[in-house]
Amino acid sequence: MKHLLNRLIVYFLFSMAVPASWAATEQATLMVFGDSLSAAYGIDEADGWVNLLASKLSANGRSYRVINGSVSGETTTGGLARLPAMLDSYTPDLVILELGGNDGLRGLPLEQIKQNLSKMIVLIQSTGAEVLLAGIQIPPNYGPRYTVPFFAQYAELAEEKDLALVPFLIDGIVQRPELMQNDGIHPKAEAQSMILENVWPLLVPMLKLPAEAPVSGNG
Repeated sequence: MKHLLNRLIVYFLFSMAVPASWAATEQATLMVFGDSLSAAYGIDEADGWVNLLASKLSANGRSYRVINGSVSGETTTGGLARLPAMLDSYTPDLVILELGGNDGLRGLPLEQIKQNLSKMIVLIQSTGAEVLLAGIQIPPNYGPRYTVPFFAQYAELAEEKDLALVPFLIDGIVQRPELMQNDGIHPKAEAQSMILENVWPLLVPMLKLPAEAPVSGNG
């Protein structure tokens, strides 16, 4: 009996001494890797859709560490260069890839954009992480010869790589000028929950959340 008691005491002391980093490894990591649309450009970071996503995951009982790896002004070339270090640093289990808008606004070659996105998808998948691809549209004044194939490339990549796709990240927002900042490109704070509404239904099956989970606000 005394021997058993001693073993229990040793076990208890050992469990108390487990480093916090060990416990942290049990928590899954979701990384949003995007540009200003995900970096809370022009608004308080706390109001951004990525922060709202973190709050919603917590409210739905999902223990996820949410990393916002988004940088305002980021292109697919910059993202491709930056991605390996981000993957090494955070080892995400799931990545929401939201890039390409700045390439499009600069009129960069469509083939280059698609190749960069494809390479990033391969890099992410090579680590064992899942990818949710977020598409974007650019203003119609760039002309249909550019805007149509630009938008189509996201669906093409999703089909080629067998990915879940958010067709248009800010759908339902850009069509309402009162929800956009003065630049006409970035949604206001009050529209961030609408971005989350566009993303959330695609995340539900990837995170194995109940299908009836709420899709708006902070949960």
